[in-house]
Amino acid sequence: MGVTDQMFISNKIWSTGDYLADESHALASMEQSRLRLWRDKIDLFHCHSLVNVDAIVPLLRAWKKEGRIRYVGASVHENDYHHILAGLIDKDLVDFIQVNYSIFNRHAEERILRAAMDKGIGVLTNMPLEKGRLHKIVEGRPLPDFARDIGAENWSQVFIKWAMGHPAVTTVLAATSNPDHAAENVGALRGPQPDQAMRQRMARHMETIAGFTNLASMQWYPDKQGMYQGVIRRSQAALRQRMS
Repeated sequence: MGVTDQMFISNKIWSTGDYLADESHALASMEQSRLRLWRDKIDLFHCHSLVNVDAIVPLLRAWKKEGRIRYVGASVHENDYHHILAGLIDKDLVDFIQVNYSIFNRHAEERILRAAMDKGIGVLTNMPLEKGRLHKIVEGRPLPDFARDIGAENWSQVFIKWAMGHPAVTTVLAATSNPDHAAENVGALRGPQPDQAMRQRMARHMETIAGFTNLASMQWYPDKQGMYQGVIRRSQAALRQRMS
């Protein structure tokens, strides 16, 4: 399509190597990404899920200095690791962060988002739909009246716009394997974004819906457990079988 140079491309390094500071494994990963994406320089590389963070973040910073990448980042998707991400922000070690944040899970507001704003750090948020659990909670429910005020045409856009409305958030990552759902998600870019008063109204509305406060106890991807039998899940099942 000839649009590669117009895109901001972010990727991740998930590397331990033969030993903790082995650069070869991470370099091979970066080179593979570069070739697959047809880019000489990737805009942003995250230390994926803080794996080997004490070695990988300094390595990414060296790559940035050498001109291999433009920006250094680190990602998490669990609240228990937010304090480590906050430490990277406080020490000026990253240019971007990626953190889990949704209308249900607002833990990132306590420190992460405020610190990122203070430092001028870019913020990518993940899990805005709580891996399908938010949709399960509102299944069969009509959109609230205020959805029209923010141009939301479906529940996906309500949830994504809520996260986008925080002033610290640069962009929202809403993963899906369904092209129709991807089109719905992209629609959140159209129309006005909610201000703080509207975001509070949206959160209060969700808190009135049965099951919302217990969402964390639900399985990821409700009703789709059979669709995502990946390597990790198969390995876990095999281990449980060995232990039974």
